[in-house]
Amino acid sequence: MPKEFTYTDAGVNRQQRHESKKALELLKETYQFSHFGRVMHLPYSNIFQFSTDKFLDLTIEGVGTKVLLAQLAGKYDTIGVDAVAMAVNDVIRSGAMPLAISDNIHAQASNPKLVRAWLEGIIEGAKQSLCPVVSGEIGDVAEIINGLSEGTGFDMIVAAIGQVSKDKIITGHNIKADDPIIALPSSGLHSNGVTLARKILLKKWGGKYDPSDKPEGLSRDLISEMLEPTKIYVQPLLKVAEAVRIKAAVHITGDAYLKFTNIAKFSTGIGFMFDNFKPHPIFGLIQKTAMALGYTITDAEMFKTFNMGWGFAIIVDKADKDEALAVLDKAQAKPEQIGKVTAEPQVTIHYKNKKIKLA
Repeated sequence: MPKEFTYTDAGVNRQQRHESKKALELLKETYQFSHFGRVMHLPYSNIFQFSTDKFLDLTIEGVGTKVLLAQLAGKYDTIGVDAVAMAVNDVIRSGAMPLAISDNIHAQASNPKLVRAWLEGIIEGAKQSLCPVVSGEIGDVAEIINGLSEGTGFDMIVAAIGQVSKDKIITGHNIKADDPIIALPSSGLHSNGVTLARKILLKKWGGKYDPSDKPEGLSRDLISEMLEPTKIYVQPLLKVAEAVRIKAAVHITGDAYLKFTNIAKFSTGIGFMFDNFKPHPIFGLIQKTAMALGYTITDAEMFKTFNMGWGFAIIVDKADKDEALAVLDKAQAKPEQIGKVTAEPQVTIHYKNKKIKLA
């Protein structure tokens, strides 16, 4: 029987990460230093008050090992889109409009050609977000950062700050059974689960294919498919937030559909059921290739690791579903209802005529 292959086997220990996050509770002692008012805890972030009716949302994010794909391909002008996307897509979860971006790049060597390409991607992400890049830093740290080839190593971090009015905060409260879950399509892998994907798909890390291979089901070479930039959801999310009351917003990234359990801490006695998936061919390829290598990646593991075709989701009241879909359609965001809130405190996936419970 094939050995089960998980994210932990790929090198990312999900349980250890969750245990480590408990240390974040230590940060609460710093909330007393907020100069303008309170710090508000939301399902996926904390926002802080800076005037009577305004809050700021500050997020910092990276692209993880997707930087290795850029190095393998020798293509550096899109990875900045991913970095911006990871930050601004997190900021909008609170309902905040991104105001500014700042980047930080640690480089093995700040080669001018690479720097220009990195910044081209960041600028494109900023354009899609309608958000200025107001500061940044590039540091040469060759003793810390290694590249796949000499001088190509780097890590990329982007911070974004956004503003939201008190009456527009997406709190995660008052969610009830039968509230619809509406999602927007992803563009592919985005910037999550890349460690698992690399180690199954690419020979460089023990997988099956060369970067230039075009496996059955893909319309282009594998490395181009894996490097497809993360989609940015700022403009459609802000449009729909003006039209209807959004109860919760989820950027479907690390932990994928397990992320919805964070909402259950704010609206108790609820669960989530998903029954509409149209995964990109890359996701099926990961499972198929794992089998060819003598492994099995379960459907449950896929839904705990990858976005499986949907990159961002909102929960609205049932009465607001049609208007929310209409606004997102007009914004050409291609929305679909992918599930609903349930009274059973569980994340349940209906996929390939199977019922999968995530835990």
